[in-house]
Amino acid sequence: MLEGFKQAKHLMTRSGSRPPWYADGLSFTCVNCGDCCGGAPGYVWVSPEETRAIAKLLGMSPERFEQQHTRRVEQRQSLLELADGDCEFLMREPDGKTHCSIHAARPRQCRTWPFWKSNLTSRRAWAASARHCPGMDRDEHHPLTVIQSALRQNDDADLPL
Repeated sequence: MLEGFKQAKHLMTRSGSRPPWYADGLSFTCVNCGDCCGGAPGYVWVSPEETRAIAKLLGMSPERFEQQHTRRVEQRQSLLELADGDCEFLMREPDGKTHCSIHAARPRQCRTWPFWKSNLTSRRAWAASARHCPGMDRDEHHPLTVIQSALRQNDDADLPL
């Protein structure tokens, strides 16, 4: 907690504004429920680099992967979903747990959940997402530096999260 305060104080003196509400860090541990990977339709954005990495993991060419597993949405590519809204790479186990069949090469969007700008705009936004994600506010503590890194990664990739 003290480390977060020191980082927040440093942020305050550098920018002249208040530190983010999550300056002391946030807790999150994935419980493999699959809620972030399924349900309502949405987008899982993939960059050309991520497309190549996933294709390599699956033993196929990037072109074939893109044709069979992505869809074009304006200027971006998104992974395909099943009819029920699940990502096609989400595997549901009989015990209710899930896993990602491309976890080793999963897209940045998946790697940075739940530290997306939309979830971090306020405590209320975080709490709203936490109602649908049982891993939020649970177990592993992530310091401000980890959260900022995730935000930077998504900003650098211009992800609309």
